[in-house]
Amino acid sequence: MEISSNNDSLFIPLEHTGFTLPSRFTYPFNYTPHPLTIKAAEELQQRLTEENLGYHYGLEGNKGYGKMFGVLVVKNEVGELGYLAAFSGKMGDKSLVKGFVPPVYDRLTDDGFFLPQEQVISELNEKIKQLEQAKEYTTLIQTLDELKEQAERTLTTSKQHQKEAKKARDKRREEGINTLNPKEYRLLNQRLENESKHLDFEHKKLKKHWNTRITEAENALNLYKEQLKTFKEKRKTLSAQLQQQLFDQYQLLNIELEPRGLCSIFNDFTGTLPPAGAGDCAAPKLLQYAFKNGYSPISMGEFWWGASPVQEVRKHGHFYPACRGKCEPILSHMLKGMSLEPNPSVVKPTTTEDIDIIFEDEFLLVINKPDKLLSVPGKTRKDSVYERIKRQLPSATGPLLVHRLDMATSGLLLIAKNEAIYKALQAQFITRKVRKRYMAVLDGLLEKKQGNISLPLRVDLDNRPNQLVCYEHGKPAETSYEVIEESNGKSHVYFHPLTGRTHQLRVHAAHQHGLNTPIIGDDLYGTVADRLYLHAEQLSFEHPVSGKQMNFNVSPPWIIS
Repeated sequence: MEISSNNDSLFIPLEHTGFTLPSRFTYPFNYTPHPLTIKAAEELQQRLTEENLGYHYGLEGNKGYGKMFGVLVVKNEVGELGYLAAFSGKMGDKSLVKGFVPPVYDRLTDDGFFLPQEQVISELNEKIKQLEQAKEYTTLIQTLDELKEQAERTLTTSKQHQKEAKKARDKRREEGINTLNPKEYRLLNQRLENESKHLDFEHKKLKKHWNTRITEAENALNLYKEQLKTFKEKRKTLSAQLQQQLFDQYQLLNIELEPRGLCSIFNDFTGTLPPAGAGDCAAPKLLQYAFKNGYSPISMGEFWWGASPVQEVRKHGHFYPACRGKCEPILSHMLKGMSLEPNPSVVKPTTTEDIDIIFEDEFLLVINKPDKLLSVPGKTRKDSVYERIKRQLPSATGPLLVHRLDMATSGLLLIAKNEAIYKALQAQFITRKVRKRYMAVLDGLLEKKQGNISLPLRVDLDNRPNQLVCYEHGKPAETSYEVIEESNGKSHVYFHPLTGRTHQLRVHAAHQHGLNTPIIGDDLYGTVADRLYLHAEQLSFEHPVSGKQMNFNVSPPWIIS
């Protein structure tokens, strides 16, 4: 592969006097940015502040929305230290912007295959739109609907007439028994039966008439729909072909300069096709350019610049890990052969002490879960409350965790010792008879000192386990809060969750339509600290056997100051 010279305008020298270089490269999915990464990011942020790149970030009331940027600290072939810059996706309608590394594949080049084929698909979209909005189509739909309504009204009236006629015939039969001789009564019955048959025949004839008209209208509409279906199937086929052709252009490198296509990478990693936008994030762009041009990666980081999207939690200027859905398969190939920092989420714990039991009887126990401990075993980490309690209580038929706390959250956790107690306690959670109170320290001061937050949540399919605010597909999530103290620019608050969604308190605190103030130490929605300052400090429920109200309180392991 051709390697360019180091006379590269995209390589920005970085002053590193007084800095110690990291011994291993950044683990991109959970990291604390290295001081060199922070310095490079600050230089790029200064440029973003001073230069007009033709993009509006939604800052200071301007229209627009933010963007993810990345910096990669590198050494060139003669050992000079510098950094490269990139942005995720496009900058407005541009994929090439001066001073930023190019995309792995530029689909917007005039001589490429993408734009001409995209134009064909756009023309199909326009044709489909015209057909769906055509007066002929709306008339066919309206005609069919009107015929069905008329048919229903007419047939309902006919059926009602039959019922009323039957009542009249029954009455005439009843009267005839007392006033007519047997021969006359037989003749009456015959006439009445003939009347009934005639009305039934007329109703069936009417029904057939409307069915014929409706079928004719349906056939006319279906012919039109078939035409639409043909265009849509053609669009689907062309889109799939274009997507496949596009994926084939993404030949991603690693430090050994081994190219590998997107489809191959995702097939081995997830068994699925790549999602839209895969390969266009900042991290793959940076590494691809570095490998292709002979640079040695030292450290990397990505930060958000501008207004937050509506669904996600993104804070202006904050660093964020690479997304899992799009980037994890890609970076598993691109970082192959490099020495990486350890993943903090799978580091073995330094201690395996027994869990602190607050209350225990023959039916249940309440424990004080430490932070940085899973509630139940994960895919890569087995140490958990469940495993430790099993060791402490080998004779219990459980333990069955009635609810869970995030690994980073400490505090009160309720455990049942058998299935019957578990079901009884679960029923209390479902009917919201269990009361929980959390204490948290927020990274800022709140204007409103108490209130309620209602933001529906769903998982971010491209970046699990992060949650998104989604009014269309999210599950209801409600939290009440109250500020109990303010000190040193921080807010100490009580959270009362009325529902129990994943990351509910963390998102409700950090999201712009929530408190817009993340919990200190929230590495997913805020910034890293020594721990997540969130603690389940109070728990109340009814004992499932004695019926006694059980109330527990455990202070957080930090001191308010």
